[in-house]
Amino acid sequence: MQVDPNSHQGSEQDTQANSEIEKLKQPRVNSKRFFGSHASRRSFLGRAGLFSAASLVAGVFGSPFSSKKGGDVVQAQDINRRYNRPFNYNSFVDKAYRVRVEAARVERSIPIPPHPTNGDEERYANKIGSDSRGLPHNGLGEVKLEAYNSLTKALTTQNPNDYENIILGGGRKLVNPQGPLAISLEGINAAQIAVPPPPALASAERAAEAVELYWQALLRDVPLSKLQNNTDNPKVLAAVEDLNNLSAFRGPKQNGRVTPQTLFRGSVNYVNLYTSGITTKYVIPPGVLDGPYISQFLLRTIPWGTQSVSPLIRTALPGNDFLLDFQEWLTIQNGGSSGKSIKYDPKNRYIATVRDLGEYAHIGGPTYLGASLILGSIGTPLNPGNPYVRSKTQVGSAATFAAGHLQALLNLGTSRAIRASYWQKYYLHRILRPEAYGGLVYNNIVNKTQYPINSEVFNSKALAQTFSTFGTYLLPQAYPEASPTHSSYTGGAAAIAGVNVTLLKAFFDENFIIPDPVVPDPNDPTKVIPYSGPPLTVGGELNKLATNYAIGRGHGGIHWRSDGSASLALGEEVAISLLRDERLGYNEIFNGFTFTKFDGSKVTV
Repeated sequence: MQVDPNSHQGSEQDTQANSEIEKLKQPRVNSKRFFGSHASRRSFLGRAGLFSAASLVAGVFGSPFSSKKGGDVVQAQDINRRYNRPFNYNSFVDKAYRVRVEAARVERSIPIPPHPTNGDEERYANKIGSDSRGLPHNGLGEVKLEAYNSLTKALTTQNPNDYENIILGGGRKLVNPQGPLAISLEGINAAQIAVPPPPALASAERAAEAVELYWQALLRDVPLSKLQNNTDNPKVLAAVEDLNNLSAFRGPKQNGRVTPQTLFRGSVNYVNLYTSGITTKYVIPPGVLDGPYISQFLLRTIPWGTQSVSPLIRTALPGNDFLLDFQEWLTIQNGGSSGKSIKYDPKNRYIATVRDLGEYAHIGGPTYLGASLILGSIGTPLNPGNPYVRSKTQVGSAATFAAGHLQALLNLGTSRAIRASYWQKYYLHRILRPEAYGGLVYNNIVNKTQYPINSEVFNSKALAQTFSTFGTYLLPQAYPEASPTHSSYTGGAAAIAGVNVTLLKAFFDENFIIPDPVVPDPNDPTKVIPYSGPPLTVGGELNKLATNYAIGRGHGGIHWRSDGSASLALGEEVAISLLRDERLGYNEIFNGFTFTKFDGSKVTV
């Protein structure tokens, strides 16, 4: 009796999981083949998400035709019998099952690394090295331990009811502490990603990061065009000198020295847990030190279908600085509101100052989706690994390997990066924010406390200049609410930058030279002028975009350099895991995307 291949009758695969897992051991199809002619970038962009009933019907059922073979006409019905057999639904569903099991097996096989902390939570009984904003505090800003314990109880039991019993100090709620506990069905588990232990409260490295942040506050209204080696700006030169006097500053340098060109540029910090001991490595991603401070992707109009998104932004007026008064600072630590707000410049402009970038990183925009659209509009070739680049007969779509596919991954990556970052925040490190560190500095000077702050902060020109300029030893904030109500390490926005930029580098040719680069006009930042200098590549400017966003949060006063540096590497790892899982499900002959990581090494996924 003939069996319908699409019938479930007589099939036992739904109850035979073990036999399905055995099928995973079957040899994989050899995918090392060659392709035909080049497919255009335009097809990548133009067909994303564009479907119709007519095209679907034509694609599935074909159209009548005939051909000649030895003089005999083969009728369409003969071809139909040979090639247009019913789709084997069972086989397709079984394949999906096997791929999903294989993806789970691959991800589960990744070792769980050690997760070292800096030890501050155990070291200080009063929790001065731990994040406690949003909880109630005493008059010095030290958290009330009953409240802190209610937080750690919930994080330990992970009982949803215990999160509802966290003792808050004001009206601000904690941001998504249960989010990292969601099980992601695609990509690596948060517990399988290692990051370096953050600098300890009393360390010289933490002090160096604080000095850098004080200088970022002092230079908020300095044009970014002054951050170059021929600068005559006295504040820039003073910041460079001060940072060079620090013993443990990890920011970018040239020939071992901080320069105006390297000042406030981004870096990435990797951890190595599989050699003797735990080591970390700060790197400057390729392209980050090249050319203008701001990435080209923040200076170009985004072509959004029939509309355009301008790169001109609403920015804060000079002098919009907050938490300069201790009582205002304490109110914010307790989860209250100062009642203050930012006063905005009525005229939009390009990102031209430290404050401008801080405000962009505060509010955000269509940064990475916008970058994907800009890449298409300037003629960027696809990554050579895209299987449709050389196909003679096909183009990609939103299903696979075209713009809609990439854009879906950008959104998915954002969510998965936040899960990974917030897991580090809540369930491992709970590191204090820079504004809280500024409170410790203030109390040591004004209230004669003896908090273990490294002396390099007190000896810095940055702290003296802050008091001279703002009349306080607190760290001036660019946002009235200061930091979000979750801990500092790792940085969520920087993790998003890491995952999205990595996905963009996977889909596009990172070696493409960006045509007609620009810089904001120093005399009128509502305009741009041509950039003159070494060529700027897609990969370099994407790396710069990621570090702009990470450092931009520091320009606002809410993140340490180490937060962003570690988070970019974390986001990169999340992106690679998503690409790895996606690859398992493709039908196309695909040898992987090859691109450059933030540390300059090549990877094929």
